[in-house]
Amino acid sequence: MTIDKSWTTIRRRGSSNEFWNGLQHFLQMAKPFVNDRGFIKCPCRRCLNNASHQLEDLESHIFRNGFMFGYNQWIHHGEPTTGNAGTTVAGPSGGIHERDEMFDVLDDIISEDADEDAVGGPSSNDQYDDLFAALRSELYPGVSSFSSLNFLVKLMHLKVLNKWTNKSFDELLKLLKLAFPKIDLVESHYEAKKLMTKMGLGYSSIHVCKNDCALFWKENSLKDTCPVCSESRWKLQSGKRSGKNVPHKVLRYFPVGPRLKRLFATSKTAKLMRWHSTGKSKDNDVMRHPVDGKSWQEFDKRHPQFAGDVRNVRLGLAADGLLIPGPQSPGKDMDVFLRPLIDELKELWVHGLDTRDAASENSVFRMRAALLWTVNDFPARSSLSGWSGQGYRACPTCNEDTPSMRVIGKTAYFGHRRFLPTNHHWRSNLQFDGRTERKRPPRRFSTTDILEQLRRVKTGIPGKHPSYGGVKRKRGDDELNWRKKSIFYELPYWATIELKHNLDVMHIKKNVCDSLLGTLLADPHKSKDTDNARRDLAKLGIRHELHLFEDGNKLMKPAADYTFSDANRRKFCRFIRSVKFPDGFASNLSKNVAQNDSRLLGLKSHDCHVIMQRLLPVGCRSLVNKNIWSTIVELCTFFKQLCASTVNVSDMVEAQNQLVLILCKLERVFPPAFFDIMIHLVLHLPEEAILGGPVHMRWMYPFERYLKRLKDYVRNAAKPEGSIAEGYVVDEALTFCSRYFDDVETRFNRPDRNDDGIHPTRQLSVFESQCKPLGKQSYVELDNNDRDKAEFYILNNSPELEPYLK
Repeated sequence: MTIDKSWTTIRRRGSSNEFWNGLQHFLQMAKPFVNDRGFIKCPCRRCLNNASHQLEDLESHIFRNGFMFGYNQWIHHGEPTTGNAGTTVAGPSGGIHERDEMFDVLDDIISEDADEDAVGGPSSNDQYDDLFAALRSELYPGVSSFSSLNFLVKLMHLKVLNKWTNKSFDELLKLLKLAFPKIDLVESHYEAKKLMTKMGLGYSSIHVCKNDCALFWKENSLKDTCPVCSESRWKLQSGKRSGKNVPHKVLRYFPVGPRLKRLFATSKTAKLMRWHSTGKSKDNDVMRHPVDGKSWQEFDKRHPQFAGDVRNVRLGLAADGLLIPGPQSPGKDMDVFLRPLIDELKELWVHGLDTRDAASENSVFRMRAALLWTVNDFPARSSLSGWSGQGYRACPTCNEDTPSMRVIGKTAYFGHRRFLPTNHHWRSNLQFDGRTERKRPPRRFSTTDILEQLRRVKTGIPGKHPSYGGVKRKRGDDELNWRKKSIFYELPYWATIELKHNLDVMHIKKNVCDSLLGTLLADPHKSKDTDNARRDLAKLGIRHELHLFEDGNKLMKPAADYTFSDANRRKFCRFIRSVKFPDGFASNLSKNVAQNDSRLLGLKSHDCHVIMQRLLPVGCRSLVNKNIWSTIVELCTFFKQLCASTVNVSDMVEAQNQLVLILCKLERVFPPAFFDIMIHLVLHLPEEAILGGPVHMRWMYPFERYLKRLKDYVRNAAKPEGSIAEGYVVDEALTFCSRYFDDVETRFNRPDRNDDGIHPTRQLSVFESQCKPLGKQSYVELDNNDRDKAEFYILNNSPELEPYLK
């Protein structure tokens, strides 16, 4: 009798019943030939019959590593030494769970290691043994449709999706054990989480000096004191270590490379990793993805070898949540915490990783990756880039030519007439600041100019120790606003990237909206029309009708035409309160209106997004004079155009010119104190859109929302970082597994929020509504006039009735 061995060459082992049937037949044949200790030679591609294992371990080894090449006659596993080894006879079935999605899951997880026969051998990591044991185990005796692993993963998935507490999950496990005594299931959420983490990608814990001077990593990993400030690595009690060593700070680093490999090795996501090549815009004027932006295209021109393989990855970095303001914030020492990431990025650029591509018949390629830009709010951008966002030169684009002036108590970024053509008549108009504008437009600083500036920046000592990095140093005039040379310049390609750090449209729009609403509504907490702002006008000698004056013992403040009157303020607030949006379009803004209809409270970023694009242009139309209203409408129209999912290059070029005029118009309306750095940064958003593409892939909305999800992982308020890290690893594994589930609701197959389902077919198409009614049905009796109108509409909008009307 010949033996079917064709299953040993199948590459997609997890999705093939033929492979599992053949493997079960092989194990049954080998079972009588184990030694007296229960061991037998393992023919996987790692062991190569040189190592012996127990029979139950052979299944996981062969599944994980594949069957060794060249072992055509199974002399160590029961095949007679004579006979043909290559003919085909079907082996027995059984022993597997039909259509168990976890076979595909584990197959893709294991295939993340590059093809063993192509790159020199598989990993020796045995972390999957417990997973295979749970996969082999039936959930309940006689139930073959569910493996124990499959049931547990889906149960954990429901817990995460529906936000069950850990205690409620433990109670559910106890109830299942009580109701089904023979069920093969873990005892607690802790045990379930330990099993789930084996399908995740984990993280590295790296100790950090208490003063943020250095990491205890690589060459410093064995040191007990900081190599910079000599402070102890460990927390001390009475000057001595006691009990277990506890570090002062811990950096939890999640490696990028293995996560990129999983995206390619997973059949569910591999094709999406090259969408930027197959789905990019064919029209040079239309941008719908960063690949259509000038920065991506210039990067490809400078690095043709990298661009030659569309599977090479461009990355973006968001550090929001890591740079929380306060004395414990990394601040200028953020580069210390970025060291592991930069070292890995350099490795991914120079050497790359051998990666299996599930979209190309599991071929192995050398994947490389590059950091294309960062996306952060403005303070975080300052910490990452090294350019301070404060002072007279706060604008990173205008650099040392930033238009700014000192007003009472602050710096105002006023003077946008400078961007006008030199012969523009507004340059000689004294209504702006009482002077003519003779300065030329700010220079454009190239990447070479920036490097030349950075050569003049002195290297500081990292950390916050008062005797070392904590010593405050005054910048020299030649250093401009540079506080440091960013660690990103260690990347070989970083210096030539034109758009390194994106201005975040989300935060800029919110700040602009808060300034406009606060000033229009004369909000005492947010208005820029303060007493000092009026004193600034007096110092500049402009707009005399707005100057403060004394009336007896009182200081009087004249009403300005850029603020609503009391009656108009109430009208605007009532308008906001009355607006109704489609479900899911915006939050309930009526809750943000003060009870006395005098101001708006607690607006979130998305609330400001909706107000700027939809409500403010309409709501203020009749409440201020035309010049002010039209300027606000032009600004809101620009934001609406900028935030569209598809952006035209020609529109952004035109918007660049129009924004100069809009800001100049605003300077004629509002006092100089109104113009903080966020108002000025609006001017550079069209240029960045041309470089980076549509803003919906370069703003902070998705990261801000995800931070809320990370906060939900916190179980120990004293150590929130550890809770977040552990929760993320489990959620990462469950999200990966859920891509394979079709019989439970997941984030990838859940119905729409307002899914109306399938409606029965009506005899007349005019009655085939695509939505379902809400609430209880009610009957309305039509009068003769309404009945005639309804009949007229039905007769003229029903194609089925046309033959009868002729």
